[in-house]
Amino acid sequence: MKRRFLSEDAQARFDEARFEAIRRIGEIARGEDCEFVLVCGDVFESNAVDRRSVARALEALSHIPVPVYLLPGNHDPLDGASVYRSRTFREGAPAHVHVLDDAQPRTLRPGLELVGMPWCSKRPGRDLVAEACTALAPAAGVIRIGAAHGSVDTLSPDRDDPARIALSGAEAAIADGRLHFLALGDRHSRTGVGGTGRIHYAGAPEPTDWNEVAPGFVLVVDVDDTRVDVAARPVARWRFVRRRGVPLAGAADLELLEAELAALPDKGRCILRLDFEGTLDLRGMAQLEAILEHARDVFACVDVWEPDNRLAVLPADGDFDALGLSGFAARAVAGLRERAAATGEDAGAARDALALLVRLAAGAEAAG
Repeated sequence: MKRRFLSEDAQARFDEARFEAIRRIGEIARGEDCEFVLVCGDVFESNAVDRRSVARALEALSHIPVPVYLLPGNHDPLDGASVYRSRTFREGAPAHVHVLDDAQPRTLRPGLELVGMPWCSKRPGRDLVAEACTALAPAAGVIRIGAAHGSVDTLSPDRDDPARIALSGAEAAIADGRLHFLALGDRHSRTGVGGTGRIHYAGAPEPTDWNEVAPGFVLVVDVDDTRVDVAARPVARWRFVRRRGVPLAGAADLELLEAELAALPDKGRCILRLDFEGTLDLRGMAQLEAILEHARDVFACVDVWEPDNRLAVLPADGDFDALGLSGFAARAVAGLRERAAATGEDAGAARDALALLVRLAAGAEAAG
């Protein structure tokens, strides 16, 4: 999974973490005495994923000590160009790794069935859960697990999407014994759905964005026809941290910001997004830039989110008193100050130029 805001070095470490997460899932499966591992879609970012990534994923999966079942989702559908049909996957997949390529119940052992509901295109145009459950009879003496991908209608913002999963239909299938548990993929946040306690999104095993709630887990599920226990187990190593509306009004606020950033743990695997509100003079802005410059050296990423940034920079007379400017330099600064105080297109560039001047002067003073 590529993230445009990551440097080349951070992207490489972000990629590596996703392979490591597979191995941690295997460790949990062994420690919890699980019968199998189920991944409900989007195993791969796309069907065009490079051959090396496929081979490395299969190598990581080979160390999971129980059978693994992979469901094609909207990112890696089982179409003509599917990664699951590629030579790399077909020849490299370990014997215990299986693709859920149809909606027929699979007997994993006597008394246990798994029903996959794979995406065969990026736009199936119908509720695949409803379609699969319609063909199922109540399971007598069998525990039946469903594996699906997509958004349930109660959570989907797209009311016109024909592929939305009707929660009422899924709950009806559970109520009459056609399913005993429905595992869902697509939503990156760990989420229980409905009132049965038997429909869950595990979420992404490593976080992928700032808007996710409780990513970075796998679910250990113990289920029969009378009860279900669902326990979340952490696997993530990376974090997306969001700080909204950080107040900045002077040196004290800047010191608090610097201390907060210093206190965040494991900075090399932390992707930080900030936006600010308040007013700083140019010296304060130069100090802020220095804080952010250092943070970018130690964090995986520091992103200042401009759409929500409400920080005003207002030059003060004291910003320039110590510069000792005269002649052309003094006139240039005066012109920049006039532009910075205006509201035209050049105002932001003028404020940036003045802040850089103050910062350079402070650096020269410190070096001297």
